[in-house]
Amino acid sequence: MQVEKIDIQGVPTLKIRGEIDLHASPELRQSLRESLAQKPRHLLLDMSEVEYMDSSGLGVLIEYMKESQSFGGKLGLFGLREKVQSILRLVGLDRFFVIEDNAEKTLARLGN
Repeated sequence: MQVEKIDIQGVPTLKIRGEIDLHASPELRQSLRESLAQKPRHLLLDMSEVEYMDSSGLGVLIEYMKESQSFGGKLGLFGLREKVQSILRLVGLDRFFVIEDNAEKTLARLGN
């Protein structure tokens, strides 16, 4: 897995490539913690190149969501492949994260 830090319309964004599994989730956790330290109002995850995500990846996203609540931070995910999106739906996380097809729609729903 690779994580690249970029900005989209002034919003911090992590572009993730590869699989988010037990071996890769610590790297994602570290990237999210670095972002968390900045206390961004919104953080985007470009997941268009994520091929697979297991429960350890879900746990990392939930961890960020809980920790960012203290400052009103929101997480927006976009570009999810059907396989990854179905996992989020299956466990009900689509109710807690803003999930859209692209960055523009995600930002609009986040209110940016």
